[in-house]
Amino acid sequence: MDPKLTEVAQSFERFKAALVRNDLETCNNLLSQLKVMLTGFRSLPPLLEETPNSVQELTIARDIYEHAVVLSVKAEDQDAFERDFFQLKPYYVDTAGRLPPSAQEYPILGLNLLRLLVQNRIAEFHTELEILSAGAMENLCIKHAVELEQSFMEGAYNRVLSARQTVPHETYVYFMDLLAKTVRDEIAGCSEKAYDYLSLADAKQMLMLSSDKELSEYVTEERPDWEIKNGVVYFRKAKESAPCKEIPSLPLINQTLSYARELERII
Repeated sequence: MDPKLTEVAQSFERFKAALVRNDLETCNNLLSQLKVMLTGFRSLPPLLEETPNSVQELTIARDIYEHAVVLSVKAEDQDAFERDFFQLKPYYVDTAGRLPPSAQEYPILGLNLLRLLVQNRIAEFHTELEILSAGAMENLCIKHAVELEQSFMEGAYNRVLSARQTVPHETYVYFMDLLAKTVRDEIAGCSEKAYDYLSLADAKQMLMLSSDKELSEYVTEERPDWEIKNGVVYFRKAKESAPCKEIPSLPLINQTLSYARELERII
């Protein structure tokens, strides 16, 4: 084996061992070194030159970037996830005919879709879907993200929250927790606009929280303007603190009539 390839393989083994130990600092240090080493291989994107060891080099580089994506999830670093995913993507698109499929491809593609959904980047979510094959759309990881997006757009928040229990891959839990928080905040915002108060039981059911303690913690951390008293959650404080904007109806009417007169002159 080529000495450079051997050195990369040995460093990668140390990286994987550190990842299993959850030694994130060591992982980040080794990952930086590995990325520098990979720049010495001309067989990798964007050059994709044919070399005697091109298949081995492409395979180990793909493995490294797949593990980098997993590391970013463990570190809860969304910026690193996006960076590493875009470094990995050419290995799924440009080398499809040269390498056997990776078992991690669909879980990672589904994970990226989930990230876009969490960040409310719906246009990019659908752009990524458009470039997937019909076979990919049948994969459980991709279908999970698609069904989540449909539930989110329909306002079926209970399905979104309960989907955490059926994640297709363990790496999805981080983004599912972020999505659950987004959904819970949306429900909470609608609730305080629609009601003056709710019983603890109704508030727990609406927010899909399992205990009074969880509800109390949520109110303390996320909704300090709510008040829990005598088994009831009061939203009055939130409503009182929200400024009431007066709609300038008369100026709007005058402006509309002015537009109508100008339009009549033009015609």
